[in-house]
Amino acid sequence: MQPKELLTLAEEFGSPLYIYDATTIEHQYNRLTAAFSKVENLRINYAMKALSNITILKLLKKCSSGLDTVSYQEVQLGLHAGFTPDKIIFTPNGVSFEEIEEVAKLGVQINIDNLSVLEHFGAKYPKVPVCIRINPHVMAGGNENISVGHIDSKFGISIYQIPHVLRIVENTKMHINGIHMHTGSDILDIEVFLYAAEILFDAAKQFKELDFLDFGSGFKVPYKKGDIETNIEELGKKLTKRFLAFEKEYGRTLTLAFEPGKFLVSEAGFFLAKVNVVKQTTSTVFAGIDSGFNHLIRPMFYGSQHQIENISNPKGKERFYTVVGYICETDTFANNRRIAEIKEGDILCFKNAGAYCFSMASNYNSRFKPAEVLWKDGKGHLISKRETFEDLIKNQVVVEV
Repeated sequence: MQPKELLTLAEEFGSPLYIYDATTIEHQYNRLTAAFSKVENLRINYAMKALSNITILKLLKKCSSGLDTVSYQEVQLGLHAGFTPDKIIFTPNGVSFEEIEEVAKLGVQINIDNLSVLEHFGAKYPKVPVCIRINPHVMAGGNENISVGHIDSKFGISIYQIPHVLRIVENTKMHINGIHMHTGSDILDIEVFLYAAEILFDAAKQFKELDFLDFGSGFKVPYKKGDIETNIEELGKKLTKRFLAFEKEYGRTLTLAFEPGKFLVSEAGFFLAKVNVVKQTTSTVFAGIDSGFNHLIRPMFYGSQHQIENISNPKGKERFYTVVGYICETDTFANNRRIAEIKEGDILCFKNAGAYCFSMASNYNSRFKPAEVLWKDGKGHLISKRETFEDLIKNQVVVEV
């Protein structure tokens, strides 16, 4: 999207504002399916925790995507958006057994990553097909907070506990129809991913009635010009070749599944915020915006970098700014960043704001969550209204004290 288009939307819908470009989402989905076009049965399950707006879900459904969910509420949203239960996989961690039961009643694919839960579920529902999430003990991902396949991770059943899994399956006569792994986000080296895939293939040999192998996701997207990213096309060639060979070895056609979230929506997202103040101190020039980590917490939470542009002055002379929010704690989006000269009232654009941005927003400091807009066919469509004071208090029960 161009600065003029973004500014027009800021004028129409106000700031702060989240904007998602439909064309980019569709492009990323098509890019992934093209990379694995030689696989007979390919399934893409969008990891909706990245961005769960119903219109975005409907857009991905139109692309033929399924859904990866991690809560009963996400399953409900997926069904509400029009996905059928057979297009949804439920991969929780640390939830109650009652929640797993409720999801199973809906006919959704269950994915279990805990031995005790697996045994309990198999004993009670032996005829319900179950996928097993394994932990391959592979360190992948660009940040320890988003690397989830290493030996100290809380996720998955250790690859060394497969004999225990097999004993549970034998004792309960449950049906294991899928094997799953997810090493984490921001995978830089596809060889590491392929190494983990070999571990998944080895585990899969132990189960004779599989329908699918799920390789999770974690594909890195570029955060700035010239940034490195996961080479999806190369991964597609190498993993497809290996997967097709495994199918022959296994003796039946399988479905190859992925669960991309960030890969599909990150680059499609833009976050716009207005500059409230420009403050010169003895050593720093602060640009203070009309937002904070209540709207975009990723930079503070795990050091993510979002390219920031002054779309009100895109060709201006660059200066160094520290961009901060209006929250009463340290609230820094960027330190000492080169940005085109900023004046009060300018609109700053944060790129790569499609994944884990609005979905992590809160009402901290009793601030309202911003509006969301979908840019499609050259027009902005409001897909989530800006909150109001009534939204802030609607669930509160006032007791006279």
